[in-house]
Amino acid sequence: MQKATSADGTTIAYDQVGSGPSVILVGGGFADRTDPIFAALAHALAPDFTVFNYDRRGRGDSGNTTPYEVRREIEDLAAVINAAGGQAMVFGGSSGGALALEAAAEGLAITRLAVFEPPYVTDGNRPALPSEKEISSLVEAGRRGDAVELFMIKGADVPAEMVGQMKTQPFWAGMEAVAHTLAYEAAIIGPGPVPAERFASVNTPTLVLAGSQSPARMRDAAQVVADVLPDARLQPLEGQAHGQVDPESLASALAIFYAA
Repeated sequence: MQKATSADGTTIAYDQVGSGPSVILVGGGFADRTDPIFAALAHALAPDFTVFNYDRRGRGDSGNTTPYEVRREIEDLAAVINAAGGQAMVFGGSSGGALALEAAAEGLAITRLAVFEPPYVTDGNRPALPSEKEISSLVEAGRRGDAVELFMIKGADVPAEMVGQMKTQPFWAGMEAVAHTLAYEAAIIGPGPVPAERFASVNTPTLVLAGSQSPARMRDAAQVVADVLPDARLQPLEGQAHGQVDPESLASALAIFYAA
């Protein structure tokens, strides 16, 4: 484990593996650098790239200076980019992809950007996603389990009965432990629509990935993101789905794009 220091003094922990051009991995909801998919992805890319896999603030070994602001997370990524030599290629999964897009819109030194299904909502008839305030209020009231449940059912479209089954599993306690960071995901994504005007300023070459087996919401959002970015293309990942991605398949697509 190594550490970088963000602009507000927050310590950001990261692992570094491999050799070659720098690639930074940005995890989504619940994920830290030990997440099985991201850890495996880092090692799959390591033969050709120097991979930085970091804990977003509030998770793992990173700090959590408050109050939270999205720009603080952008500064966290900037600190890791600085540790990587001042510029880097970036991959963001799910809401981590949305954070990476926000960072690119802020002008961070991202040379090539890849994102997998930023979880926006393109259906105007759908209710707004859970807000930062809604989730934070539950956590502050000591209702971490309810915060996770709200995020999973109304934010991630997980069926209520499946969430009920998850509550009985040993990993549920770990999900509750990072419940406070789910408000960060809500702040990054907002009420749901793709921030098209903001993303129109992103000139970074971008690969937008979508799993062929993912829900229509995720595939539709990926298409809209690709459409609004000036230099982007959409690529399906056959047989893959949101939250159930084969790291080797993902690494193969990323390696081709990053080497172009």
